[in-house]
Amino acid sequence: MKSILAIWKLLRGLWHVFMGVWAIYVRFPQLNPEQREIHVQAWALQFLALWGIHLKVLGQPVLNGPALIVANHISWLDISVIHAARHCRFVSKSDIRDWPLVGILATGAGTLYIERTSRKDALRMVKDMAEAMKDGDVVAVFPEGTTSDGRELLPFHANLIQSAIQADAPVQPMSLKFMDAQTGEPSFAPCYIGDDTLIGSMWRTLTAPPIIAVVHFGEPQTTHGRDRRAWAHDLREDIIRLRDSN
Repeated sequence: MKSILAIWKLLRGLWHVFMGVWAIYVRFPQLNPEQREIHVQAWALQFLALWGIHLKVLGQPVLNGPALIVANHISWLDISVIHAARHCRFVSKSDIRDWPLVGILATGAGTLYIERTSRKDALRMVKDMAEAMKDGDVVAVFPEGTTSDGRELLPFHANLIQSAIQADAPVQPMSLKFMDAQTGEPSFAPCYIGDDTLIGSMWRTLTAPPIIAVVHFGEPQTTHGRDRRAWAHDLREDIIRLRDSN
């Protein structure tokens, strides 16, 4: 019965993905940026609901840009979870752009792409992020650079934090964790680390007991004279406190 329910969730999720791609090609050209953001947020909320994932939001996300959201990174689900809580433009590795269906959804949601192995491209991305924020966008990054299980945050890379300094924009720390809805204990079903495969992580999520995705927004902050490395260190500590406070 558990497998049958998981397959049903998977099929409904795939249909929702196809409908999202259809909307990007057919509806988005007729929508202004604000309407597109509302559509992306609604799509993400519906996707989580189809897969039996409840969203719990603590704190208040920034209402408007310019702003940079900095979060820990656990799963392939993170972007949908954060979009459901607050639309933002994510920075993602460039190969996602070429993924079937997923690349179309990511591009339609306003993703900025970076060549992770190129220092020159990192400098370009800092400039692009700063310009996006100056235009009033809310941009989001995962400074760990890869996923962790959420119990121990990896060191933060500071390069992309420079974009907030260049744009004179506030940074909002945000923690993310997944919990078993029945026990209140951490759920590691959505984790995507180490030897995990995407299919394996998805199947684990689909067959797990109901999951709560907890998003906790901290207070937006400015540099207060810190350089990007000191600011990245402080943001990491802030995110740990947010994660452990609920």
